[in-house]
Amino acid sequence: MQTNPILIRKIVYLQEENLWEGGQSLNKEIHKIAGIAVLKNPCLGQNQDSLYLLSDAAPVIGQKLMQHMTSLLEGDVVAYGKAAIVGTNGKLEHAAALIHPTLGKPIRDAIGGGEALIPSNIKMGNLGTAIDVPTGHKDDAWSFAEIDTMTLSIADAPYPDEICMFIVLTTGGRPNAKIASPTKK
Repeated sequence: MQTNPILIRKIVYLQEENLWEGGQSLNKEIHKIAGIAVLKNPCLGQNQDSLYLLSDAAPVIGQKLMQHMTSLLEGDVVAYGKAAIVGTNGKLEHAAALIHPTLGKPIRDAIGGGEALIPSNIKMGNLGTAIDVPTGHKDDAWSFAEIDTMTLSIADAPYPDEICMFIVLTTGGRPNAKIASPTKK
């Protein structure tokens, strides 16, 4: 018997390769991959105590996404990020419960570490709503070259009773980044 009623409607993966930027070729190609899970929101009509349904499901969904994402990514993970869009029948706290308390562990386990906080974003939206998934260096939050975003959307999600969960991994930062990190004191 399933104790956590999480129903995933679909999973989408998107790969991106950056080869040049601003008319200049890159010293090293930057690969990005996004894993997106669209799931029914089990917290609708429930009290705040039901948020565990999402925080319990997050590591299972995250592990599934990460297993496939790391097999597709060409190169070592340098930066990461996560986000969620909750449908209009839900609450922002539903998105937060999905990505904050428990999703970091399967991400870090799959890439073999990650000392820095995982940048994140949540919002409410309708079908096709885009979200900027922030990324940052996995070990050094002060490495400015890896601070970036990947803008993502799913044309048929989220329905009002759904949540979209996003994970982004990259093999580098912004193409030809020039902004240096501050000197640590």
